[in-house]
Amino acid sequence: MNSLLVKTPGFVQRLYPKRLWAFPNEVNSVFLTFDDGPIPEVTPWVLETLAAYDAKATFFCIGRNVEKHPEIFDKIISEGHAIGNHSYSHLKGWQTSTSEYINDFEIAEDIIQNQESFSEDMVKLFRPPYGKLTSTQAASILKKDYKIVMWDVLSYDYDQKISEEKCLDNVKGNLESGSIVVFHDSLKAEKSLRFALPILLDSIRNKGWMAKSIDNSLFPRDR
Repeated sequence: MNSLLVKTPGFVQRLYPKRLWAFPNEVNSVFLTFDDGPIPEVTPWVLETLAAYDAKATFFCIGRNVEKHPEIFDKIISEGHAIGNHSYSHLKGWQTSTSEYINDFEIAEDIIQNQESFSEDMVKLFRPPYGKLTSTQAASILKKDYKIVMWDVLSYDYDQKISEEKCLDNVKGNLESGSIVVFHDSLKAEKSLRFALPILLDSIRNKGWMAKSIDNSLFPRDR
């Protein structure tokens, strides 16, 4: 897997300027994100590992998993992390009608907002499954005052064909101040994630950097 696929090219980021790819003005900070949870097999371990390094992150949750495991969702928030909508059923936007896609998004939105730990003060974040959605779908979500959060570093922790070491190298070799990094708190990604995350957090700490969540402090003009 070449580094071009790991590091989102600048021209791609410029094609979609209304989507968040990184926070280049956030010096000595990185933004770790976790997609597809919460699940009991992986998410609690991620939370424990983050806590051990005093690190914060952002969890893009699938609505049906929040529905199944609301207590883990509440724990994410209670430990000071940010949450985002990752759809209800992980649809591929390019292969789904706009009406079906937005309906799926709204089902997840309702589930998330009905959790006891949810607060209206939280920044509204959405990450499209597979990073794929049409311009019409994106416009509909932006109209609902959501930030569409993409990434500039993809770990490929979910790819069974690459080693745990390669997963770690994908991130360490491309990490910059302000980077948004994608991991997954999923069974498919568990093996690589359990190897890579503690080493990466140790490396971030040794650099004197901070792992931060995507929260309201990053959008002062919106407040």
